[in-house]
Amino acid sequence: MFDRTSKRMIAAGLVAATMLAAGCGTKTDESSAAQDSARGKVPHAAELKIAVPSDVGPLNLYLNSGNESMLELVYDKLFSPSPFVKEPQPWLAESAKQVDEVTWLVKLRTGIQWQDGQPFTAEDVKFTFEYYRDGPSNRYTHHVSEVPRVETIVAEDASTVRFTCAYACPTLASITMADLPILPKHVWEKVENPRKYTELPIGTGPYKLVEYKNDQYYRFEANPDYFQGKPLVDSLVMPVIKDPTAMFNALRSGEVDVAGKGVPPELLESFQKLPNMKVINTTDLSLVELRINYEKEPFNEPEFRQALSYAVDRQAITNTVILGQGRPGLQGYPHPDSPWTNPNLSTPFDLEKAKAVFDKLGYKDTNGDGVRENKSGQPLELNLKSSATEPTWIRSAELLKEQFAKAGIKVNVEVLDSATISTLLQSRKFDMYMNSIVPHGVADPDQFIMSHRSGYLWSKGLAYPEMDALTQKWMNEANVEKRKQVSFEMQALFNRQPTSIVLYYPKENYAFRADKYDNWVESPGYGIVHKYSLLSAEARKAATVAK
Repeated sequence: MFDRTSKRMIAAGLVAATMLAAGCGTKTDESSAAQDSARGKVPHAAELKIAVPSDVGPLNLYLNSGNESMLELVYDKLFSPSPFVKEPQPWLAESAKQVDEVTWLVKLRTGIQWQDGQPFTAEDVKFTFEYYRDGPSNRYTHHVSEVPRVETIVAEDASTVRFTCAYACPTLASITMADLPILPKHVWEKVENPRKYTELPIGTGPYKLVEYKNDQYYRFEANPDYFQGKPLVDSLVMPVIKDPTAMFNALRSGEVDVAGKGVPPELLESFQKLPNMKVINTTDLSLVELRINYEKEPFNEPEFRQALSYAVDRQAITNTVILGQGRPGLQGYPHPDSPWTNPNLSTPFDLEKAKAVFDKLGYKDTNGDGVRENKSGQPLELNLKSSATEPTWIRSAELLKEQFAKAGIKVNVEVLDSATISTLLQSRKFDMYMNSIVPHGVADPDQFIMSHRSGYLWSKGLAYPEMDALTQKWMNEANVEKRKQVSFEMQALFNRQPTSIVLYYPKENYAFRADKYDNWVESPGYGIVHKYSLLSAEARKAATVAK
């Protein structure tokens, strides 16, 4: 999901281009390029060099996770820019009308072509939704197969599609249609195993991936026939620079024009002072969390998890670990900047209350050694795992160890390689571990429901009657605002007995060489390096990212 590993040096003269990072709507001054555009001067660059922090393969969306910005250079959706804004706008769709509680009628734009010249039609949309629903699962499929469940998709003519859901789906356009990349039927109907598909992708998007070298670089060329107008940059070349130090050294020296991840807090001031360098501050729609194994004693006790949450001083962690470049997770889960999040969530630090709950549950320090005993009379000793490639997570884990000790809980911190960390959720061989979640996980309201059925926040089939009752209430509700209120209840319930304890909401500061290209804009959940930064002001406005 995230891209942090060992060092990779870039060869002299290697060019790089676009990459993504999650971010949320912020306050930035209008760039000089935007001002030029207002005066009739259209910003343009022949080529941009943008470092990317990982190799995500040949953009097979069945293998990628957390890399939506790169995928969306090639692919488009019916609505844009994402489910992370209040009102996504029609994109491949011309309009979407809700006919009744379970039915939507979508009118598509005409005259759009796939990057191989084939026409885009309603059959592509029908095929895509059925392929996601009935085929192997990927990051997008739950939006058709379960939350919500789209029962039938009918292409009524070349530009009209009718969708019928299994239960009320009032946000089908603003969530599902704003999230699912549309696939070309004439390509993907021949793909028997999508997880093994290695051909370069074909989409309707503003850029075509023309070259990919494993663990080296990506090269994209502008689509001159893009329906929103030819992109403002002709060519994007993206070297893979896994080591953050190497990446920001390359940006500092001018080997790349922009980095696809935020500047580390300790480097921020130096980058702000560099000539021709600009920094845009964004509020990242992601969070850093302490993930808890709710299937294992003592974490299977809701009140025990609540007490752990009370014992966490999130402000101290934010101040110490990320030098204030973010907000403490005092509003819990999901991300507070999502339009779908309960604004009244609260997860305060209260050490005395934590101690009182542990006492109530029978976890007491009877021998006075400072460590509580479990119900078998043994010291209550927990394990906290963190990735070796994430220094801020390791520092957070060490602070958590100190904070839990004050509540009488002994915690051992174990640093593991990132590959091992990535297997923990499935293996369940952990007490607690450090993790980070991208915008899809913490800003998409449908994903919050799905996370309680997927094994992440909860496991489907594991008893949770309070949440199950609210989920059924949510599914039965056909009014968007009333459904939102039900989801607010679910979020409050979750934060009372969390399986993920939010530590902080990071900010991202994206640095770029303004002398090469100064047209970057922020889109909620995508930072600044995304296709909308490379399109005209009119197209950006259509996607609700222009200020």
